[in-house]
Amino acid sequence: MQPEPEPRMTAILRVAVPVPLPQLFDYLPPRGVDARAILPGSRISLPFGRGQRVGIVIDTVDHSELAPERLKPASALLDTQPLITAELLATLQWLSRYYLHPLGEVVETALPAGLRTARVLPPEGEPALMLVADAAAAAGARQGSASADLLALLARGPLPTTMLDGMLPNWRRAATNLRRRGLVASTRLSATAAPRVRIDPPPLTTEQQQAVAAISTALGDYTPFLLEGITGSGKTEVYLALIEQVLERGQQALVLVPEIGLTPQLLRRFQERLPGKIHLLHSNLADGERTRAWLAAARGSAQVILGTRSAIFAPLPRAGLIIVDEEHDASYKQQDGLRYSARDLALVRAKALGVPVVLGSATPSLETLANVDNGRYRRLHLSSRPGGARLPQFHCIDLRGKYLADGLAPELITAVRACMARGEQALLFRNRRGFAPVLMCHDCGWHAACARCDKPLTWHRGVARLRCHHCGADQRVPTHCPQCNNAALAPQGHGTERLEQALVALFPDVPVIRIDRETTRRKDALANLLGQLGPEQPGILVGTQMLAKGHDLPNLTLVGLVGVDEGLFSVDFRASERLCQLIVQVSGRAGRARKPGTVWLQTHHPEHPLLRDVIRDGYAAVARQLLQERREAGLPPYAHLALLRAQAKTQTPVDEFLAQAAMLAGQPDGVNLLGPMPAPMPRRAGMIRGQLLLSADERTSLHAFLPDWLERLRAMPQARRVRWSLDVDPLDLN
Repeated sequence: MQPEPEPRMTAILRVAVPVPLPQLFDYLPPRGVDARAILPGSRISLPFGRGQRVGIVIDTVDHSELAPERLKPASALLDTQPLITAELLATLQWLSRYYLHPLGEVVETALPAGLRTARVLPPEGEPALMLVADAAAAAGARQGSASADLLALLARGPLPTTMLDGMLPNWRRAATNLRRRGLVASTRLSATAAPRVRIDPPPLTTEQQQAVAAISTALGDYTPFLLEGITGSGKTEVYLALIEQVLERGQQALVLVPEIGLTPQLLRRFQERLPGKIHLLHSNLADGERTRAWLAAARGSAQVILGTRSAIFAPLPRAGLIIVDEEHDASYKQQDGLRYSARDLALVRAKALGVPVVLGSATPSLETLANVDNGRYRRLHLSSRPGGARLPQFHCIDLRGKYLADGLAPELITAVRACMARGEQALLFRNRRGFAPVLMCHDCGWHAACARCDKPLTWHRGVARLRCHHCGADQRVPTHCPQCNNAALAPQGHGTERLEQALVALFPDVPVIRIDRETTRRKDALANLLGQLGPEQPGILVGTQMLAKGHDLPNLTLVGLVGVDEGLFSVDFRASERLCQLIVQVSGRAGRARKPGTVWLQTHHPEHPLLRDVIRDGYAAVARQLLQERREAGLPPYAHLALLRAQAKTQTPVDEFLAQAAMLAGQPDGVNLLGPMPAPMPRRAGMIRGQLLLSADERTSLHAFLPDWLERLRAMPQARRVRWSLDVDPLDLN
């Protein structure tokens, strides 16, 4: 008698759903879909709660802890091929474990907004408009009309819609009319670069050649490099030479920059030197643009991807090289939601992909320098500027007892005047937006404060508003003091707006351009503002840290640092490192070409050891000293931190949650607890804030403790009465 065949097991899909829950969810395959056709990394539409969600298939198993009758079938398979590559999916799972963040939300962060819905994937190529055959003869469009102009343009061949936007701003209305008459039609073109003249590269210096040669030998293998070059030493030329080699091998290069403002200038240089189209990935792009760029990377057609922090999630099926420019920059660390470090993730991805990763900086982070010291990274050095350009000369202005004209010392004004007389350009740096950080009544001492943060409101004179730079609160400027009804309200302190006003009055015949968040909100605003200064034209730039890095202005020969003293007395243990990096980076904008540069630093503390050492000995010497101090104090990079934050509208829930969390932690092996304690900013946006800091000498000890502790925190009744989060490797302890 033949044995009966065993019943066939139904495949169970394990799906990551973008909700703040730490588990995966089990579903049956959609009706009529063979489970074998559903591969990990594919999007799937499924019923969740009272609605529909889009999740990512993580795995297929033959058993579920749920009873069979409780399993629901998914609604539809959205991708015939996995949208997320196996390497990227494994990296996202590692990311979820390391940062202890729900995998569904990790996957959602990695996908552009256009791929988080059940929409069909957009086809390959750029949307374009084409002329229907023989349409020109039948058009009969009135000469000089938008329709006639559009037909004339399309007579040369199909054109991408992005190109039409620049050539004929009102083309869309004309296209609607012509499409209705059957004269034009939509199409798609392969994403090729617009024709352009490529510029020959300058000859590389000996140090640049050595750096290119060292990294080139590692192509095809995982090797982390620190490319440490003084400001203006030509790190970008090294990047370009390496990318050219990667493209010759038919591979992809991913280049990360810390801020969107750095992409236009770098994009222009890449376009001048590299073949093919450069694909951008950053938050200022429209959803459709980001989606197309992400998919181009996933399909392998995007050879060079240039972007900010989130570009680290671009799929790289033909990866050849990853570059992280200005690797020290804090912008690479996400400060809410999934608090990941794009720099650290670049190293993880490079290892998984088997490609070299280059961390470039004139002022490397202490974490990176520690990794060089212990042999994990290989250090390459660029110690001089090409073409004989020299580092700028420093001048320290002692402000004690001096009269300042709107925050400017007489010596600095004289130096700027001489700079303008020579037909050169100056940059005045003040890392504070607005007109004045405080609006005060001189009669009674009242000052405008944020009712939600207990911090002063900044006066933005141009828009006549008081704004909180912590929570975004916004209100009108009072005409009289709310406390004593006197009209003697006066600004205290100086922001970029006030410096701009003072400089316009001092130099009425010279363009003064302010660059900060207020003046660069619109797309391409930064590039347009910098474009107002001709290469040989005198002019003054005044701005915040947006000007501190990456920008190459050959005629800029003077840098003035106004108001750096705040960084000398911060409670943040990273403040000294950041201040030194800022001084060196801003100073590095001066004298990058043939003309020598000078730096004028205003301070009330000229004898401060930190200022003295960074001016006299440079960043490398100060970094070595700071590393020794960190080692002795048991601080990163010689310790590993996690920060539990909690906030609520009142103090009691915060205190109870953190106290219970500390009690549940007990005395874990190799992990120290500091707190509970108030946050450095105890009240923000109307919420009371507290925190508990965990520190360990060994990363393994910290990560062995955190998962079980976090699971117990989620089960606490007190956890439902506060907003709380865990930040692994925090950069900001506020």
